[in-house]
Order: sequence, then structure tokens, then C-alpha cells
Amino acid sequence: MGVVNVTPDSFSDGGEFLDTERAVEHGRGLVEEGADLLDIGGESTRPGADAVTKDRELERVGPVIQGLVDAGARISIDTAKRAVAEVALDGGAEIVNDVTALRGDPEMAALCADRRCGVVLMHMQGTPRTMQRSPSYDDVVDDVKAFLAERIEYATGEGVAGERIWVDPGIGFGKTVEHNLELLRRLDELRDLGCPICVGTSRKSFIGKITGRDVDERLAGTIATNVLALAGGAEVFRVHDVSEVREALSLAQAVLG
Repeated sequence: MGVVNVTPDSFSDGGEFLDTERAVEHGRGLVEEGADLLDIGGESTRPGADAVTKDRELERVGPVIQGLVDAGARISIDTAKRAVAEVALDGGAEIVNDVTALRGDPEMAALCADRRCGVVLMHMQGTPRTMQRSPSYDDVVDDVKAFLAERIEYATGEGVAGERIWVDPGIGFGKTVEHNLELLRRLDELRDLGCPICVGTSRKSFIGKITGRDVDERLAGTIATNVLALAGGAEVFRVHDVSEVREALSLAQAVLG
């Protein structure tokens, strides 16, 4: 899953692809590098990020989706707003990647059920504005697993087909460095949920805190965490550096069998 952030303030590439033409070019480049999916977002969810109105979000992502529908990859829309998801699905997106796990908009679940689209349910403690202030858990893996199980039950109860649901433990979303490491260490425990596991570690701050690398120097750490996630059962990998991570995963998969 290649990342296309159409935002001025994302933690890694904020402002780099805010221009529609550059964002479309970037997305096409990720497809050429081997992306199976393009995850397009118009609102940053980095720690402390400000909220964005639906109109501004639509203004950012709408033209980019239109420009990428024929790029040869499936498109997911990274949003928690029904209005944005609806326009994206109308424009050709097939997946709704909701960091609130359908909690942010009471009408989102019904839309996803009606459109029979894929849904990514992610765990996040708090909101992007508050999530990193003082995250705490009794047992981070057990707590995340229980949350995701409840959200799967909610989604299917609202009519979303179970086979269309992916789960994401939300690395970096209301977690300390140790929480992130524990989730990666015990990722296989999420297999019990019965849904494909999506993981997003790409360039995140916990890698920098361990390696001392700045955000644009975290490729090695990104590769390592994605290979470990593959070994733990992950099937979807949300990354900025598609070709390098895909190559590493291909080799790791050959070894793992």
C-alpha cells in the first residue's frame, strides 16, 4: 500500500504532494515501483495535527483520485468522514481506511455496507491531537485485540461483510516506543481476529528514537519492521518507499515459505 499524502503537514512528506499534479505523478510512480494499492489522504493524522474540514479534504483528494483511477492500482481513501469517503468511492476508490475504526462519523459504517467496499479498522487511543500525550494500557496487545474485535462486531452488525474487513493495530497511534515494539513482537496474536492484518510503520518516530535517524533516513528501520510484521502474519504494508520494501518482503517471503 503506497502512501499518497495530499497534505501540508504530514510527518514525513507534508507539503511535498499537496499539488494535484505532483500527487498524481507520485502515485503513478508508486504503482510503477510495485504498489498494489494507493492510500490517498487529505488530512494529516500525525501526533498533534489539526483537524481539516470535509470541504478542504475533498478539495485535496478529489482531483488526485480522479487522476489515479486509471493508474493500474486499487485506491483506498484515508478518511474518517462519510462525505469524503462517499465522493472517493464514487470516483473509483475501493477501500475506506478509517483511523477511527468507524467511530469518527456515525454514518460511515452504513456507507461502507451499502457500497460493499473494503474497510480498514485501525486502533487509536485518543485522537491525533491527543494520542501521544500519555498513552497507557494494561496489556497493549490484549487491549488492541479486544478493541479491534469489538469494532469488527460493530461493523458486521452494521452490514459490512466480514471478508471485506482488514485490521490495523495502529503503530504510533497512541503508543509509546515499547508499545509499538510489543505489538510487532506479538503481532501473530491478532491473527485470531480472522481478518487480514495491515501494518504501517513506515518512517515513524519510534524508528527514529531507536536508531537516531531523522524521518528521511529511516528506510532501514522501515524495512526491518515490515519484514518482522510479515513474519508475524501481516498481509498489507502501508509504506512510503514501495520498491525497497517490496523487494525486502519478497526475499523474506521466499525464506519463510
